[in-house]
Amino acid sequence: MVPTSPSDLDPRALLQHLVRIDSVNSDLVPGAAGEGELALWCADWLISQGFAVSLLEARLGRPSVVGIKRGTGDGRSLMLNAHLDTVGVATYEGDPFSGDLVDGRIYGRGAIDTKSGLAAILVAAARASALPLSGDIVVTLVADEEFGSLGTEEVLRTYRADAAIIVEPSNLELTTAHRGFAWFDLTLTGLAAHGSQPALGVDAIAHAGLVLQALDALRDRLESGPAHPTLGHGAVRVSKISGGDDAATVAASCVLTLERRMLPGESPSQVEAELRALLVDLANRVPDFQFDLTCVVARAAFEALADWPIVRELTASAARTLGHEPATRGEPFWTDAGLVLEAGIPCVVFGATGDGLHADTEWVEAASVVALTDILEGTIASWCR
Repeated sequence: MVPTSPSDLDPRALLQHLVRIDSVNSDLVPGAAGEGELALWCADWLISQGFAVSLLEARLGRPSVVGIKRGTGDGRSLMLNAHLDTVGVATYEGDPFSGDLVDGRIYGRGAIDTKSGLAAILVAAARASALPLSGDIVVTLVADEEFGSLGTEEVLRTYRADAAIIVEPSNLELTTAHRGFAWFDLTLTGLAAHGSQPALGVDAIAHAGLVLQALDALRDRLESGPAHPTLGHGAVRVSKISGGDDAATVAASCVLTLERRMLPGESPSQVEAELRALLVDLANRVPDFQFDLTCVVARAAFEALADWPIVRELTASAARTLGHEPATRGEPFWTDAGLVLEAGIPCVVFGATGDGLHADTEWVEAASVVALTDILEGTIASWCR
């Protein structure tokens, strides 16, 4: 798979090879392969193209790859980010690692999410590195995006750039916004009593019902406010609930997992304060209402501005390749762009066309991978010159 020169690179063939390397996230699927084999392969590939390569592995067995091609030193640097890991394959129909090209589509787990991005970044970076560039190309291929984003977090502890492109599926449109999210564990503490004398106890499940009503009211308030132009409204829901010991006992405890999806401008601390205020109000009104709210994980929303230089450069490169200016869009799901922007690096999300993310059949349009590669190459060339 190592070409003799950058002009020989074919992102479609490279993608087929990448799909055939199992990189299922081992936090999502215990015992899965993880990113190790794919990370080492990509590292060797980048070295063969003249990049200085580092492996980051703060957590053993979960490596990320950073490849840098230095410019002359007086230009802007560009970070290109894609994730190595995929979701599981237990329900996948057929061979999840086939990489088959059928009727213009390449199939397999990760084909669109996002080994198409890996292939496009590798080829675009290699081609562009043959040009006389003044700025650095910083390739970051990260572990664990599908679970905890430990790879991008580790990269950002050491590496910076003047701008970044995060490659995720986007139908060759610019994703300039996506929601953030926060997950909370809410424990309601009651008092056990015999079911024949419920007045002697405190029913934590009944208190959970009051929480559900309060969350319904919060949802109504969120949906009655101004909508974001591409993301709509924020959201709140209960994703898990458990409580009680047996049919004859008043529940002494009930645990709920809450999810809050945030818009740009809403911070994790703000939404936690919002939920806590709701619960304090219940505690003030309801006798014996006791709660403990713990934030499990929180990630801020992402939004890029149209006048950022990296947005303009990527838009111009896409227009040259596609023959028209690409549309912009927002996504309901989160990406590592949230972390990159939080680190102070202006960024935008862009990727290939396909379907089947996390589904039983996954594919990417091969032509869109070629177009993505050309667009990234053009952006690197204009940005780093």
